Amino acid sequence: MSLTHNIASIRQNYTKKDLLESSVAAHPMDQFSQWLDEAIQGEATEATALVLSTVSAAGKPSARVVLLKGVSKTGFTFFTNYNSRKGQELAENPNAAITFFWPALERQVRIEGKVVKVDPQISDDYFHSRPQGSQIGAWASPQSQPIASREALEEADKAYTDKFTAAAEIPRPAFWGGYQLQPARIEFWQGRPNRLHDRIVYELQEDNWKISRLAP
Repeated sequence: MSLTHNIASIRQNYTKKDLLESSVAAHPMDQFSQWLDEAIQGEATEATALVLSTVSAAGKPSARVVLLKGVSKTGFTFFTNYNSRKGQELAENPNAAITFFWPALERQVRIEGKVVKVDPQISDDYFHSRPQGSQIGAWASPQSQPIASREALEEADKAYTDKFTAAAEIPRPAFWGGYQLQPARIEFWQGRPNRLHDRIVYELQEDNWKISRLAP
């Protein structure tokens, strides 16, 4: 295999901001909300995109990009098919990690914790806020399962479109809904010159958040 570029020589020197213990919020979710607001205001590409990392019962990891759909003091909410690979792995092992990377701000956030399903009403409310095509797509796609062809997927989509044409409201599939990752550890990373990056970590200890600095 050959590449056009010498990837070993690709590097970026980070110079935009610093991250000091004296400047961070006492609660990590307040700090995260501030950073997320700045990412959105700074027009970071897909500011709410996160990498969700899960591990199967056999200890095999997998990761994929999903979108953050809610954030509160208790955690981070996203929605998916419960029968997908991530859904199956979360059923086997609720410990997971999510990562946000905002290159435009030279920032990264890493979160570790346990994942729980959200209340069905929350899933219903979000499902019905989605565009109709996305609601139908949730029914049509057996996420993460092998399918015969693109045409088969499109035929399933058409079949469900026809099925729900006269429906006043498309019901949420029982196999689709939300999860919340409830954090036990959150690390905020700010790029700095010469790889001397700032890393501030919050760790939950008996209902209190301990703040410390890590070496880059």
